[in-house]
Amino acid sequence: MSFIGEAFLTAAIQGLFSKLDSPELLQLLDQDERIQADLEKLQTTLMMVHAVLDDAEEKQIRNRLVRAWLDELKSFAYDIDDILDEFATEALRRKLLLETQAGSNKVWKLIPTCCTRFSPPTIKFNIMMRSKMKKINARLQFIVEQKNGLDLKENSAGRSSKFRERPTSSSVVDKTPVYGRDEDKEAIIELLLKTGSSNGGVSIIPIIGMGGVGKTALAQFVYNDDRVQGHFDLKTWVCVSQDFDVKRVTKTILLSIAAGTAVVTGDDDLNMLQVKLKQELSMKKFLLVLDDLWNENYDEWTSLRCPFDVGSPGSKIIVTTRNRSVSSIVGTLPTYSLKVLSDDASLCVFSQHSLGTNDFTAHLHLKEIGEKIVKRCYGLPLAAKTLGGLLRGKFNHSDWEDVLNCKIWDIPEKRSGIIPSLRLSYYYLPSHLKRCFAYLSLLPKDFKFSKEKIILLWMAEGFLQHENSNKQMEDFGTEYFEDLHSRSFIQQSGRDMSLFEMHDLINDLAQWAAGEICFNMENMQEVDKQRKATKKSRHFSYIRDKYDGITKFEVVYDVNNLQNFYYDGGLHDGFKTFNAFDEVKHLRTFLPLDSPESTGDDSYLTADVLGILPKLCRLRVLSLHECSILELPDATGDLRHLRYLDLSFTKIVYLPDSISNLYNLQTLNVDDCWCLKKLCSDMGNLVNLRHLKINGTKSLEEMPLRMDKLNCLRTLSNFVVGKSIGSGLGKLKSLTHLQGSLEFSKLENVTDAKDAREADLNSKGSITQLLLEWTGITDDSRKIKIQMDVLDMLRPHQNLKKLTILGYGGTRFPNWIGNFSFSSLVDLSFYNCNNCTLLPSVGQLPLLRKLGISRMTRIKSVGQEFYGDGFSMPFPSLETLCFADLQEWEVWIPLGSSQNIGGFPLLR
Repeated sequence: MSFIGEAFLTAAIQGLFSKLDSPELLQLLDQDERIQADLEKLQTTLMMVHAVLDDAEEKQIRNRLVRAWLDELKSFAYDIDDILDEFATEALRRKLLLETQAGSNKVWKLIPTCCTRFSPPTIKFNIMMRSKMKKINARLQFIVEQKNGLDLKENSAGRSSKFRERPTSSSVVDKTPVYGRDEDKEAIIELLLKTGSSNGGVSIIPIIGMGGVGKTALAQFVYNDDRVQGHFDLKTWVCVSQDFDVKRVTKTILLSIAAGTAVVTGDDDLNMLQVKLKQELSMKKFLLVLDDLWNENYDEWTSLRCPFDVGSPGSKIIVTTRNRSVSSIVGTLPTYSLKVLSDDASLCVFSQHSLGTNDFTAHLHLKEIGEKIVKRCYGLPLAAKTLGGLLRGKFNHSDWEDVLNCKIWDIPEKRSGIIPSLRLSYYYLPSHLKRCFAYLSLLPKDFKFSKEKIILLWMAEGFLQHENSNKQMEDFGTEYFEDLHSRSFIQQSGRDMSLFEMHDLINDLAQWAAGEICFNMENMQEVDKQRKATKKSRHFSYIRDKYDGITKFEVVYDVNNLQNFYYDGGLHDGFKTFNAFDEVKHLRTFLPLDSPESTGDDSYLTADVLGILPKLCRLRVLSLHECSILELPDATGDLRHLRYLDLSFTKIVYLPDSISNLYNLQTLNVDDCWCLKKLCSDMGNLVNLRHLKINGTKSLEEMPLRMDKLNCLRTLSNFVVGKSIGSGLGKLKSLTHLQGSLEFSKLENVTDAKDAREADLNSKGSITQLLLEWTGITDDSRKIKIQMDVLDMLRPHQNLKKLTILGYGGTRFPNWIGNFSFSSLVDLSFYNCNNCTLLPSVGQLPLLRKLGISRMTRIKSVGQEFYGDGFSMPFPSLETLCFADLQEWEVWIPLGSSQNIGGFPLLR
């Protein structure tokens, strides 16, 4: 059952109103009165529908007809949004065409803009859009007629409305205390610290409890305890989940404990993996946590645990599970049953997340009603956390009463499979957070994700659009993400604090909230075993695998005529399976995801994916990450709605010039495309591009023409200076929003230092990391002089935190390097600067913590010039100092030889 009604609709329809009122659209409509009339009619009718959304959301709880009406309206909202996006894209195309023609032909400047309305492409577009508008208005009229039979009231503000104005919070709640688990913690630690095992092998401690009771939290609590830290030679944590496969789990364990030491390939069979795992565990006392184990097959478990007995005595495995039969199969020690929290402990969890403290001392008027709310959490800490997050910052008694008395509590859990307290927390989310959260249902259970990628995906889907705001979309995305985090819908990953994940029950909640709109192939059996992608599906994801992609799509879409399928690593003749995408041709998201145990093997779904691209003409997000492709078809340029294109880790050599037709593109990721030589001839039309990720593209020859037109660009990880006219540094001047990390490659191609000055790097205060790279060694005095001038002109802003200089051919460094004004610089490296005879004077940088100097072969003496002016202690914050491959270094004049000044007080 889907219960998202208003989740997408209020935010989505408000977005439609904004688009209908946009100046670009209004200007375009002036050229066709019939289309203008149709859109005005659409806007008026939408207002009638929008007025009853709150009432519809309340009534859909018990009225299936209202719920079905909302589902239809939701699908319609997507379709009209696509049409409005076509209008916006066409308006932008005409604007760019006029600018280009006016710039290249003075005659065009004399031709009125209105004259372009009679061009064949314009006439063709208008005819097509009139037809679409006629159909869409007829469809909307039918929706309105259905509404009239549902007795929906206008302007009926639901109880949830007061919670939607809650200010965004950036507080981090993952580090809050763990309440009510001290006895449980001590009991598990006592078992861990005991030596030996009753059967002579590794001891296995099963922790069993219902979902949301805190099994994983308890295991993490124990895992990170100081007493446990020093007791084992190695520790590792593996999330198993429901998709149990002995080979997959074995590979995951091996990768987690042998990073950088064991070579794991996609061709390793189970026996080879277990041999390698035994080598890693042999004669070591280890602690392994197998979190969320569901497998009840004794033979499979026996196969998995074979390598573990080579460990030293005292080795332990903790298994968390919801299933008692699992614990009886795996356990060598008695099962530890984790009970629900006491009311007092639950109240502490709830108050910590709602009031920021573990008691009600400062808000006694809320204690009694808080106790009643907590009783409805039934001792589940996850429920107490999410409800507490819902009420965070709300101190009015009426707000808490609304939560306690909400009708959502009354829906039986069996009707949705979702704990009522979690359902309620979702119900009270602001509408803009509801659709962002529901979108996360594309992520499989236990999937680790980065904040940056999720924000870029939200942005591509149009979830971060705001009118009349000075904030950037990425800033709104950060606020939304942190708000979901503070409400415990998202939590930091226990192993890598830079990554995030969702609790299994929260993942179920996201799937339930998304309904048919989002389809994740990996999760299809978790909520509804019969669930399949439908015509209403707009967002699609799956886990990439090397060989089994074809069988996955066959299962999901019930595809016939699969012939000559070989599961041997060879090619398949089953490409007809993707014909199933005829049913989901309105997809906005095509998102393959990495499996947890991925070793970087390419996916062989390439031919299928590229073949269906023309059918998926409404895509906003397209990822071909690590697909084994050599080229991208020209048809990619027809995906005019596309905002996010990920080609990272592919083998492409060129991007087709048709990419320049993707006027709406916001993110282009070609990181680690080692073979990529050329982006495209001209990128000047990509005026909405905000993030160009090109790290690791070592074969890239130069930047495209008209880079200076990309005024929205925020991320430019690498700027490759070319030899041809138009690819020089001066193009950076207009890119005023650049931030984060920036690399300049092939600086030897700069022939005039004025080009470096034109880049105006000093004005770009949001760039915090800078790498300057020259390729090759030069003895040409003229070129050496140019390189010295270029480096001098590339003085960055004083906010810089990290600077790396590679291959610089000058004989000395400019004065700005080491200037005290660079007070934020913490990391500085010089590599292969072979013509320099003196080290730069960097001793007076106040916050410099890391300094590396390598392959400066003409350095013979290090002295006072290295330390600085001599008036203050040099290197006051330096912790790490590395010298490497200074082959002619003879003398280091120590500190204090001429002045009584110490130095390096923090060097370690």
